[in-house]
Amino acid sequence: MNKAFVKESDQEDDDDGVDGQALALPAGTKNYITKYGYAALREELAHLVNTERPDVVQIVSWAAANGDRSENGDYLYGKKRLREIDRRIRFLTKRLEVAEVVDPSTQPNKDQVFFGATVLYVDKAGEEHKVTIVGVDEAEPLQGKISWISPVARALIKAREGDTIGLRTPSGMDELDILEISYPDE
Repeated sequence: MNKAFVKESDQEDDDDGVDGQALALPAGTKNYITKYGYAALREELAHLVNTERPDVVQIVSWAAANGDRSENGDYLYGKKRLREIDRRIRFLTKRLEVAEVVDPSTQPNKDQVFFGATVLYVDKAGEEHKVTIVGVDEAEPLQGKISWISPVARALIKAREGDTIGLRTPSGMDELDILEISYPDE
């Protein structure tokens, strides 16, 4: 198929993270990550390089040998999947190169909220929330892992148990009461 009919460019965006969403860091900041997050990214990279990419290359090679490539679904899908894998490999490689691994269990001030802390707090509606402050690449808000650059994490940083802090939300100011701060054991 002619490239004029396909919405793809020769120059792929290397800053794509998950599902094409860029996971940009604020200018001038470091890419902090926990040792567990770093290990997970390395494991994903190793899986892509050692398992998934060779499997897709084999399928594309087999499909190319079948003849007409213009209507060969295995070939077309395989080439597209190969581009996705290569883009993710470039992204992970760049992120791992600039990552600064932080071990939260070595935090000396365990009575204060810093990177890697797990915080239990109550909002002004009376709802309890338990969040762990992690790196941008390992954040999973639905599992309670929030990025250290998120508004909630920025509001919590340097707070202590018993503190009440303000959080600016789209619906106005919210007050968060810090109930408990914990760090993982080694």
